[in-house]
Amino acid sequence: PKKYQDIYPLNFDNDPDGLYTEIHRIIKHWIGHGIRIFRVDNPHTKPVPFWERLLADINTTDPDVLFLAEAFTRPAMMHTLAKIGFHQSYTYFTWRNSADELRTHFTELTGPAAAYMRPNTFTNTPDILNQYLQHGGRPAFAIRAILAALLSPTWGIYSGYELCENTPVRPGSEEYRDSEKYQYRPRDWETAERTGTTLAPLITRLNTLRNTHPALQQLRNLHFHPIDQPQLLAFSKRHADDTVLAVVNLNPHHTQEATLHLDLAALGLPDDPDRPFTVTDQLDGTTYTWRRSNYVRLDPHTQPAHILTIQADGERVRAG
Repeated sequence: PKKYQDIYPLNFDNDPDGLYTEIHRIIKHWIGHGIRIFRVDNPHTKPVPFWERLLADINTTDPDVLFLAEAFTRPAMMHTLAKIGFHQSYTYFTWRNSADELRTHFTELTGPAAAYMRPNTFTNTPDILNQYLQHGGRPAFAIRAILAALLSPTWGIYSGYELCENTPVRPGSEEYRDSEKYQYRPRDWETAERTGTTLAPLITRLNTLRNTHPALQQLRNLHFHPIDQPQLLAFSKRHADDTVLAVVNLNPHHTQEATLHLDLAALGLPDDPDRPFTVTDQLDGTTYTWRRSNYVRLDPHTQPAHILTIQADGERVRAG
């Protein structure tokens, strides 16, 4: 585990019951002040039976309180923490950048593990500024926000993401320079909004879509669609009468173009390759007439993704 100079490591062996009683008291104290979400730093470095007991006891008295396991560790331990009661889990999304990596990772998360593991896809954290964000500029921040917001029903960003803060403490490091873990970091949000240099409008739009579309609030309904360009990722989510289709350029530097081959059944559409239907991009309002196979061109600087809703025969797709 990381060594923090201002945190004292506790010995769980000397007096486990006494330590449990005090930690339980502290958590109940903050619950009494209205706290309902606890992000637990490195829970995998503490005894699993301790967490299992604590989470069960808190859930009995305060079932609306959530615990997030901030654990980047071996898959078996991450799954164990979810199984013994953590309500949300960090994932490896932070380091999954290619289409193959994303498909593989989210196929795992939406498979049998979804019965007990609820992923929270953070784009960055106070400890992690990955290489993709360091070198991809503003488009990289937009791309990763779109992926995190659409692939998982729960996502998160660390403060400053809206301003595309991407300077590491030194080359090759994933630590932020001037990290606010160690100092106060005021930010000029008003100037960024006035000059149009903030991603806040995009993030607001993504959260609006997530609130509007029940399909984006689900985990197990994720479906990937074939596309003949490895730097583009295509996927959809469908729930009841709501369907959202996304195509994302994973290359923050260059325009990518490809032919997208849709699985029409996954979209709730008739399996007719020549039958047209209308899609509307929820990022810019543009409408297109599509069929099973469609040409796509995405410039990461101006249009990093399509987020599409579908109409067939003049009506929004009604699934089921």
